[in-house]
Amino acid sequence: MEPNKRAILEGRSITKHFGALAALRGIDFSLYEGEILGLIGPNGSGKTTLFNVITGVYPPTKGSVFFEQRNISGLKPHKICQMGIAKTSQIVQPFTRMTVAENVLVGAMYGGRISQREAWEKTYEVLEFVHLDKLMNVSSGNISVPDRRRLELARALATSAKVILLDENMAGLTPNEIEEALNLLRVIRDQGITLMVVEHIMRAVMGISDLMIVF
Repeated sequence: MEPNKRAILEGRSITKHFGALAALRGIDFSLYEGEILGLIGPNGSGKTTLFNVITGVYPPTKGSVFFEQRNISGLKPHKICQMGIAKTSQIVQPFTRMTVAENVLVGAMYGGRISQREAWEKTYEVLEFVHLDKLMNVSSGNISVPDRRRLELARALATSAKVILLDENMAGLTPNEIEEALNLLRVIRDQGITLMVVEHIMRAVMGISDLMIVF
């Protein structure tokens, strides 16, 4: 890493047990500002579990997670989100009875702790950025899989996150759609948002990552 860069997110000896099963054992990592860090490995190797430990879904059994030099281990997910870490889901989970715009609005108000007017402004800005503005009034239950993937990303962006964890955000996409997604991630990184990416599509993760961790 360049001397002027600092680790924005760190894991130190992260271990997570589910009963007798060790899903994670002594994981160390450092994610630097402006970096895209890829995570690869077979199903069941613990990649999504690590994301869930980072975002507070699961507390670590041992070890610690540090965000901007602060120990965030054991904090609730909403606290971690409001500090500046957002995560997309491996299985897309939009609020299907709400419009595309309303889904993004939830992210803006939940993560940003801003007024409704400011949240709507943020929503319009993000929807235009991810090219979903023409679908803003469509029910999220009626949009395509690629658009749902972009909606997941849009909700994370709307929280004003400094770090976004992407869990197989390109699953189910065509080669052309993957290339569009990769270009979008590069633009997001260039805007100062740091990314941690779990992906099984090797061409995609190798093409976007500055460094990779193999589980």
